[in-house]
Amino acid sequence: MSVEERLQDVRSRIAKAERYAKRPAGSVSLVAVSKTFDADAIRPVIAAGQRVFGENRVQESQSKWPELKAETPDIELHLIGPLQSNKAADAVALFDVIETVDREKIARALCEEIKKQGRAPKLYVQVNTGLEPQKAGIDPKETVQFVEFCRNDLGLAIEGLMCIPPAEENPGPHFALLQKLAKECGVEKLSMGMSGDFETAVEFGATSVRVGSAIFGSR
Repeated sequence: MSVEERLQDVRSRIAKAERYAKRPAGSVSLVAVSKTFDADAIRPVIAAGQRVFGENRVQESQSKWPELKAETPDIELHLIGPLQSNKAADAVALFDVIETVDREKIARALCEEIKKQGRAPKLYVQVNTGLEPQKAGIDPKETVQFVEFCRNDLGLAIEGLMCIPPAEENPGPHFALLQKLAKECGVEKLSMGMSGDFETAVEFGATSVRVGSAIFGSR
């Protein structure tokens, strides 16, 4: 299959999952994860109509996305990988959505840069639903308090939550937990589900799914 055919296949599967879950058509946004792929590999996906993309690293994104966004101004670029505080300025300047706010230091750095640059990306809090020590994300038990801190103390508009379930576990309970936390936090956006489990994520209320290899192929 060509990259265009793979993109269409993923879109069709999302639409089918929406129908199965009795959700409105188009209620789930596809974030095409383009990490490790260069601009020439991404352009055909843009040409096929995809406008929302996800990247893991700020530095890698800086090497390709300013040019791509200049060519296609309505691109929405998501940071879906861990953010270091020394990259906060670059992240605020380039990304439209930052999904990986997970600790006070990052929240404060983003707050400072948003004020300085006058540019406010949408912000999601990453939750470590599996409590994996090697993985970024805030403890589920601390999520509501952290969202309130970001809002009330820093004035940050937190719009959603994001998670990456443990690879070897059933993702359903993790998606259910994130959905529950979102209600408790009063946020509407839920970024969850990847190439192997996005249909399950749609069932549990995902508003966006992050799909890379099913579109771009193996890295």
